[in-house]
Amino acid sequence: MAKQLLITNSIKALREAHGEMTQSQLGEAVGVTRQTVAAIEQRRYSPSLETAFRIARVFDVSVNDVFEWDDK
Repeated sequence: MAKQLLITNSIKALREAHGEMTQSQLGEAVGVTRQTVAAIEQRRYSPSLETAFRIARVFDVSVNDVFEWDDK
């Protein structure tokens, strides 16, 4: 199993709260593939800072509302 990164996220919950948005729809909105969205959600890939801001903007929240550092 791949090592999970220290950055947690609430992307799946945000997608579900915004009309059951699919990973593909979010990917199109921010300029990445569905696979990239899935990898970010599963903590297998850290998004670029630009992508992180784009994701937050789609949901009209701050980056801190989407991503959090978890060093526990």
